[in-house]
Amino acid sequence: MTHVLTLNSGEQLHYQLAHRQRRSVGLKITATGLVVHAPKRISQAELEGIIAQKADWVRKKLAAMLANQVPAMRWQHGEALLFLGQNMTLAIAHDLQSKAVVHEPGFLFVALPQPQDAKLVARKVILWYKKQALQDFTRRLEIFSSKLGANFASLTLSNAGSRWGSCNSRKEIRLNWRLLQAPPHIINYVVCHELAHLKEMNHSAKFWAIVASLCPDYKMAEKELKSLSATLHRI
Repeated sequence: MTHVLTLNSGEQLHYQLAHRQRRSVGLKITATGLVVHAPKRISQAELEGIIAQKADWVRKKLAAMLANQVPAMRWQHGEALLFLGQNMTLAIAHDLQSKAVVHEPGFLFVALPQPQDAKLVARKVILWYKKQALQDFTRRLEIFSSKLGANFASLTLSNAGSRWGSCNSRKEIRLNWRLLQAPPHIINYVVCHELAHLKEMNHSAKFWAIVASLCPDYKMAEKELKSLSATLHRI
């Protein structure tokens, strides 16, 4: 739910509020703006006081995000796409029947009766990404879970706006299909991060030691993923 906080200066801060089982207030800048995670029992006045104290930080982060915004996706012939960190060009053609999407090095071919229909093109391309992601992520999970010596129960694809993966106590793993656009070492990092939760359902020192054992350069991959986030969310 979106809220508006009016500061003493008259400036308005728009934010999305989510209540969580936590002790402190957390502020996060995402592609959609400011997101606030707050304890369930906090008063609105106390919450807004904390946000107001962080107003300068929020302004700077929002300004930086706007400066680094990437162009919106245009689902048309010649549009640039990413696949495993490599550039590829979207090639759209007219055909009397809707054909299966074809990937060749550097190109993604889409043929359909209405090539000018951006929504249909987007739907076909995204379905292709999801199909490839399920195969790719499953293979990576199997490889790294074998190294870890722990089995995961299932994999499902996520469409989350800001979260790349999750793992619950039932050993069910969710991974954002958009990760398929990222270079392999970044996908490996997210996979290893979630698999590490099979042994440590937290972010303790023990947890990060497990991540490091599977992915020694995880800190660099994590940093790269943050800088790539806006680009990966173009679609």
